[in-house]
Amino acid sequence: MNKKVLILGSVFGLLAVIIGAFAAHGLKPKISPSSFQSFETGVRYQMYHALFLLFIGGFNSISEKTKKYIFYLIGFGVLFFSGSIYCLATNGLTAINFSSIGFITPIGGLLLILSWLLLFIEFVKKTDK
Repeated sequence: MNKKVLILGSVFGLLAVIIGAFAAHGLKPKISPSSFQSFETGVRYQMYHALFLLFIGGFNSISEKTKKYIFYLIGFGVLFFSGSIYCLATNGLTAINFSSIGFITPIGGLLLILSWLLLFIEFVKKTDK
C-alpha cells in the first residue's frame, strides 16, 4: 500500500505544479480574477494533499487499513474538489457548461476532511511505546 500512496502523492504533486504553471502563464489572462483565485485554491489543495499522501506513505506507524482508506478518500477528494474547481473556474472557456457539477466540490471537501479525521483517530488510538 505504501507504494500506491507514494505514487499517487507524487502524481498529484507533479500535476499540481504543471496545472499551477499553466494557470499562471496561460490561463490568468483568459479568466476573471475571482475564477483565477478559485483555480489557485484547487491547485493549492491538490498540493497539500499530495504532500499529505507522501507523509502517509513514508510513515510506518499508521496501519495499512487506515492508509488504504486515506488513499481512497484523498484520491476521490482531490478529484472531486480540485477537479470540479478547475472545471468551474474555466467554465467560460469551453462549450461545456460545468455549473451542474458544482455540488461535487463540497463532497470532495468532505472526503478530504474525513481523510484528516482518520489520521487524527489513528494517532489518538496509538499508545506510546
